[in-house]
Amino acid sequence: MLLTRYKRLPRRQFGRIPPINMKEWAQIRLEEAGEVTRAVITGPLLVSTAGALDPHLRDASGDIDEVDISEAGPFDTVGAWLVFRFARARNAKIVGASEQAEILIGAVEQCESTADIAPPREASLRRVAEGVGVKTIEIAQGFGRNIGFLGLLLVALAGTVRHPSRLRGKALVRQMELVGISSLPIIGLMSFLIGIVIAQQGAVQLQQFGAETLTVNLVGRITLRELGVLMTAIMVAGRSGSAFAAQIGTMKLTEEIDAMRTIGVSPVEALVIPRILAAVLMMPLLGFFASIMAIIGGAVIGDVMLGIPFLSFLARIQEVVPTYDFYVGMVKAPVFGLIVALSGCYQGMQVRGNAEEVGLRTTKAVVQAIFAVIVLDAFFAVFFTKIGWA
Repeated sequence: MLLTRYKRLPRRQFGRIPPINMKEWAQIRLEEAGEVTRAVITGPLLVSTAGALDPHLRDASGDIDEVDISEAGPFDTVGAWLVFRFARARNAKIVGASEQAEILIGAVEQCESTADIAPPREASLRRVAEGVGVKTIEIAQGFGRNIGFLGLLLVALAGTVRHPSRLRGKALVRQMELVGISSLPIIGLMSFLIGIVIAQQGAVQLQQFGAETLTVNLVGRITLRELGVLMTAIMVAGRSGSAFAAQIGTMKLTEEIDAMRTIGVSPVEALVIPRILAAVLMMPLLGFFASIMAIIGGAVIGDVMLGIPFLSFLARIQEVVPTYDFYVGMVKAPVFGLIVALSGCYQGMQVRGNAEEVGLRTTKAVVQAIFAVIVLDAFFAVFFTKIGWA
């Protein structure tokens, strides 16, 4: 009924503008009048009819002295621009223009500018200094926002401690499975191969001094103290940190987080705390597992290349590796887990606008987490050296 009513409405008539036959297109032909070569343009020069004329004007060859538009139909700005551009390119004179055409061509000519439209380029030194300053401010602001997010997390954790029933146990167990159990195969394989590389390269260099037996010391200390936990943190950042950012970012984009706030559910308690706790709790276990796999890889190379029996290699590890090396790795592991999970959750909560933002924030979460982990590892190395755990 509604469509029928619309069909019966009278059509508005614009009496001053003559109807244009859309099958009638603007055309061009060349005429010779003595020594004068004239390009005659016919037909309506409107945006709807002049499209077919443009390629002919561009391809026209030879010298043209005049552009005759006396036979042209109605004009608009597009038609005036085509005629003006064609005449200017051929250094031809426009003749036969009506009053309306003269007004439009004059307006187009006044708007024509030959000035350089490229923006002025600042000096290289100034641009570099300005870029460094902008990046520094962005880093400082981002650091401040991260600290603010950490404070929000601590407040939520305090509320959870006061009311343990608010902790989502099933979500925590699920995140522990995703962060820890599901990543065991890839972390184990990576650590095993790293142990092989360290043992092989170390043995080649130590053989020059007849000290290839010290390969045991090298593999044991560097894996338990540094590489085991560090490489695990990098792997968790690329695997779980990115997943945190993508999951929370998608929920933010689809307004699920806003819906949670509307019904009185805290997104930090429901989404962030289980992921943070899972990463903090599972990182020491994953780091220890990675160290063990790296030592096994080194023991395999020792058995194959150095003639050190597999079990003797493992027994030697217990003798040459100080206990505090194990403690150093285990102290760093939960801190690295906190940094990785915090970066992923924070970047996910910052998603705004569109789906592209999810990818950008996920990438930023991984880069930020890996950078922070490596910087913290350097600080830990200096700190433990100062207290004598070197």
